[in-house]
Amino acid sequence: MKPLRFLISIVIALIAVLCFTPTAWAFCGFYVSKADSKLYNQASQVVIARDGDRTVLTMANDFQGAVKDFAIVVPVPTVLQKDQVRVAEPKIIERLDAFSAPRLVEYFDSDPCAPVYEGENMPQAAPRAAARDEMASRRGGSNLGVTVEARFNVGEYDIVILSAKESGGLETWLNQNGYKIPKGAKDLLQPYIRSAMKFFVAKVNLDKFEQSGYQLLRPLQIFYKSPRFMLPIRLGMINAAAEQDVIVYILSPKGQAETTNYRTVKVPSDANIPVFIKNEFSDFYKSMFQTSYVKEDRKVAFLEYAWDMSSCDPCSAEPLSLEELKQAGVFWLDDDSRNNRTLPRGFRPPVPSSNVFISRLHIRYTRNKFPEDPMFQETSNRESFQGRYILQHPFTGDLNCPAGREYKQSLPKRFEQEAQTLAKLTNWNIQDIRRKMNFKVSDLTTSWWESFFSWLGL
Repeated sequence: MKPLRFLISIVIALIAVLCFTPTAWAFCGFYVSKADSKLYNQASQVVIARDGDRTVLTMANDFQGAVKDFAIVVPVPTVLQKDQVRVAEPKIIERLDAFSAPRLVEYFDSDPCAPVYEGENMPQAAPRAAARDEMASRRGGSNLGVTVEARFNVGEYDIVILSAKESGGLETWLNQNGYKIPKGAKDLLQPYIRSAMKFFVAKVNLDKFEQSGYQLLRPLQIFYKSPRFMLPIRLGMINAAAEQDVIVYILSPKGQAETTNYRTVKVPSDANIPVFIKNEFSDFYKSMFQTSYVKEDRKVAFLEYAWDMSSCDPCSAEPLSLEELKQAGVFWLDDDSRNNRTLPRGFRPPVPSSNVFISRLHIRYTRNKFPEDPMFQETSNRESFQGRYILQHPFTGDLNCPAGREYKQSLPKRFEQEAQTLAKLTNWNIQDIRRKMNFKVSDLTTSWWESFFSWLGL
């Protein structure tokens, strides 16, 4: 079977919970396989809608392997019942990504020779945003200290909730039930067992998956209460051959979310860069992010976006609708009584509210630089921020006026500043950047006598 990309969503509660980036997952849990298929985990996306101690966690996966081999083990803070687990729409992860993604904005210089009348504002081009940087049986369980706390089906998934007394017993149980556990799982499972966490084990029910008609596995969404607000990423390191990326979309009725056990820093933003980056934005952002990651000693969480979800400026995608926010797990929105009845007890909004603030955090991690699972907190800070990169197109019309000639003379310095900025952000070679900046000042429209003098060398 061809490699299969999976989107599996979940929402995170305050203490560990189940389990983007460049691309996305395995951070919350590890992949297990019944066969010898090699499973690759490259990146992850997680949506966490949180208000107080109530959390809805949605996970999106980028899984490569046969669907029959797919399974996931994720630490969760409590025993989950069937009404606390749902299947979500994959599209909702895409919408959140598009809405909050780092973006390019383009502006076009106005004609410096055009008359400007008193009280008239200089015309500005409407900013255009272009942003894409691109989850058995109980046999022998009691003898191993493993207890099956719950077992149920949700959509195309067979789900088991386990508790365990020691990691070796849990590892043996999984092996006895047909799962091949990645080497190193025992040691990484032990801290979660000491914390009395449970384990969410989900695999694909092939018959139900085929009946569903879906080409990809849909995200899983989990509702739960917990006083701790954290994301269990350590198990994901079992699958990782190198650095892992996770993008966390935290939705809150308050303000910005941040990590408490690691520094949270903003990605470099509001930089004017050469216009050729329009066709190389993905390469630019990856290089810029890696440069910043190394500069910050590889142990920070980067804030890529923070905004009230009722608006955006500039918009890389339309704001999410009320229905889409509910699909993303936002349970505190105004709702009619019928829809409220479908929510698990304790998740019905106590008072009308429609306030949603999004924080997009991008974490790149390795085992030595991120020895602890990231812990989060909501803040009252509602300051807007976005990873935003500016392309300023020069005016290319007739510059036959004093202001036009002055404008033309200012361009070389501006172009060089853009090149220097790009080199500093990405560590790209400055000479290569200059060569790619094909636009030359001489390309601007000049008068016939200026061309003639230039030809004469005057």
